Amino acid sequence: MASLTIVCGSPAATLAFGARLGGLLARGDVVALHGELGAGKTQLVAGIAAGLGAPDAVTSPTFVVIQHYQGRLPIHHADLYRLDGPADLDGIGLEELLDGDGVCLIEWPERAGDRLPAEHLVIACAWLGPTERSFTLRGAGQRVERLITALRAVER
Repeated sequence: MASLTIVCGSPAATLAFGARLGGLLARGDVVALHGELGAGKTQLVAGIAAGLGAPDAVTSPTFVVIQHYQGRLPIHHADLYRLDGPADLDGIGLEELLDGDGVCLIEWPERAGDRLPAEHLVIACAWLGPTERSFTLRGAGQRVERLITALRAVER
């Protein structure tokens, strides 16, 4: 299983890292963002969306559950925080988006249970200080391993 940890010392650095990651994402990629409130998940998603060319400002979809943005690919940003578990996913359309035409970025993915595809990028987001965040990327499968290898090369 490939892994990579990136430490960002400011919100601007988190946006820049997200943009680099977004530039590498491809149709069908699913990114699961784990971390407590304030760990930088939505800030990272904003950077990823910018890297995918989305002109819109990213906002947290906590109350609407899924936001959509258009960049070089469709971007589907889900925040599952308010869901109790996988049964709450029925009827919100997430499963169709996972097999769809764009990139899915999912905050609080543990609430989806086993409904995420087997191959997806996992990012553990952690609060290190007032402006410092840590992002540990891991995953198994050919696509995820290629993605982490490409990002490792860009981050040098």
